Order: sequence, then C-alpha cells, then structure tokens
Amino acid sequence: MTEENGLTKKERFALLIYFPVHLLALPLLLGFFYKKGSLDESLANFLVYAAGTLYMFIALGRFLRREFDPFCDSILRCVLQIGGSYLAVLAFNSLFAVLLMLVTGSPEVGNPNNDQIIDLAEKSPGMIKAMGIFLAPIVEELLFRAGLFATVREKSRTLAHILNILAFSVYHVWSYALLEPRYAFYLIQYIPVSWLLARCYEKTRSIWTPIFLHMVINAVSMAAMEGMRSL
Repeated sequence: MTEENGLTKKERFALLIYFPVHLLALPLLLGFFYKKGSLDESLANFLVYAAGTLYMFIALGRFLRREFDPFCDSILRCVLQIGGSYLAVLAFNSLFAVLLMLVTGSPEVGNPNNDQIIDLAEKSPGMIKAMGIFLAPIVEELLFRAGLFATVREKSRTLAHILNILAFSVYHVWSYALLEPRYAFYLIQYIPVSWLLARCYEKTRSIWTPIFLHMVINAVSMAAMEGMRSL
C-alpha cells in the first residue's frame, strides 16, 4: 500500500489492540448479560458489531476518509473488481457444494455460522440485516485486511495472504468447531473469499473496495438463505 493511503502508526496500533476486544472481550461481556437474561442473543450480536463500527469511525475515521479518494478516483476499476470477485465467490461456492456432497452425501448440511445468522434474523430481522450487511463488513475488513493483512504484507506478501486466510476462516468457524469438530470442515468455504477480499484491497489500494464487496456478499447470501428457509 502507498504510504499516503496506508495506516499511520497510531491507526495501526488502534486496529491491532481492538482484535482481542472484538474477538474475546466484547463477546464474553455481552454473552454474560445474555446468559443473565439482560440481553437477547440478537441484540448481543448486534452490539458487538455496533460497538466495533463506532470504534472504527472514531479511531480510524481519517483513514477511512483517505481511503475513499482512491476508490472514487478509480471507481470503474473498483466496481469491476467487486463484480468480478463476486462472480468468483459464486463459482467457488458451487465447487464447495460439490465437495460437500462428496464428503457428506448431501449439499444440505448447513454452515453453522449461516444457520445462526438466519435464526437470529427470524427473531430480529432489521437488526441482524443491519449487522450483517453494513456493520460486520466495516469492522472485519478493517481488522483483517487493513490491520492484519496490510501489516504483515510489509514483510511478506505470501505470509500476509496465508495469515489473512487462516485468521478470517478460523474466526467464522472456531466457536462451532469447539462444540462439534465436524464443523471445522467449513473452514474451506472461507478460504476463497478471504483471498478475494485481500486481493481487492491489493488491486485497488482502497479498503472501501473489499468493504463494498463484503457487503454485497453478505446481502445476497442473507437474501438467498432467507429464500431457502421460506421454501
């Protein structure tokens, strides 16, 4: 990333220190209130990402503003990257469905993360859609792509992609795999999208490109999963 569009040391520090807050502190704190009956599960999940989004705009508002310039300067290129990457996501998902059929004998075994989101959306549709489509992409792209990927990429591009894929994939599955080891299989489903999101960031030099791609992926996925549940 070019120096003028990259993170300052202060911004990078703000991102990296938020990793344990987002991954552990907030979920544990809000999970405590959920178990006590003070919060329902939908609100607890929404608050994790609402707090993260607020933090990102306070701590990294200037970075987000700087990153919007290269997006606007090359908007057609960025839009084409988003469109092409989304088509690639669809292709990889089709291959994963075939792999799932070969391994389990059925393409209907649900991704536990997706199943939980749909269950929560049935109880609080507006809140969960706002979380999944708008809040989660901002928080996750800043943490995983602007924070982890870009930081490691300064030392090694290959290592940056490997860590980005591992971290993002494990992040979405680990809590389910601890309860049921077979769910670790779904790590595979997140490998292509992890790489494509990082690639968008590399190609366009704007964090807004993977943010918008992430929003598109989540919006279409939630609509598709809702449609399947209603059949």
